[in-house]
Amino acid sequence: MRFSDIVHLLERNGFRLVKEKGSVRYYRKQGWDRLIRVDFHGSKEIPSGTCHAILKAAGIKTGGAND
Repeated sequence: MRFSDIVHLLERNGFRLVKEKGSVRYYRKQGWDRLIRVDFHGSKEIPSGTCHAILKAAGIKTGGAND
């Protein structure tokens, strides 16, 4: 998964960009307590552990075999 893909996934699940500083973006969703931090690098691939951590923090299930 690329960084741009995870941003689209967050936005489809109701998260909106609330703050950006350099390449670091913070997303928030109404009714969700936590800010979701994404160190955005466009079309680069996200390391799998980082991807899982972002999705877990956002409460998003991807339906993969390892979830």
